[in-house]
Amino acid sequence: QVQLVESGGGLVQPGGSLRLSCAASGSIFSIVTMGWYRAAPGKQLDELVALTVWSDGTTNYADSVKGRFTISRDIAKSTTLLQMNSLEPEDTAVYYCNGKIVPNPNGPRDYWGQGTQVTVSS
Repeated sequence: QVQLVESGGGLVQPGGSLRLSCAASGSIFSIVTMGWYRAAPGKQLDELVALTVWSDGTTNYADSVKGRFTISRDIAKSTTLLQMNSLEPEDTAVYYCNGKIVPNPNGPRDYWGQGTQVTVSS
């Protein structure tokens, strides 16, 4: 009933930029937070990359991406964007969109996008 659809991944050279998009659709009453996690090769735990609180736009970032990545929200489109600049090979991962969303007519729960591959390589 609620879906998150991601787009924007791809192959980029070190120092390049990509912008990821995640759009929520369906029977949405409200959005609590939206953010991005990544699963890097050889690592067991997913890393929280960036998160935004929907009500006020406050943000949190992993230390490894501060100053390079920017998360934003488009309230009208129920969409979060992740602008990734100065990309490094260590940013290579599958990026997953997460939404803490209140669906009609129930309580809040977590939803996940399908994942999009970001590869940073020369």
